[in-house]
Amino acid sequence: MTVSNEFARVRVRVDHDGNDLRLAIRSLRTGREVFLDALQLESLTWLDESAYRSLLTEPFGPQ
Repeated sequence: MTVSNEFARVRVRVDHDGNDLRLAIRSLRTGREVFLDALQLESLTWLDESAYRSLLTEPFGPQ
């Protein structure tokens, strides 16, 4: 599945290659990919709005 808006475009798929199912998310702009297991996905629900804002301030870390 591809998810996009005016700021980003990513491809999301279920990855069966690891020990357990995980979600693979690939940036179609940069080609970077991340694999998230169930605990990592659930932990996204623990974050509040300020945590997401700080990630978007410097998405690739301090320059």
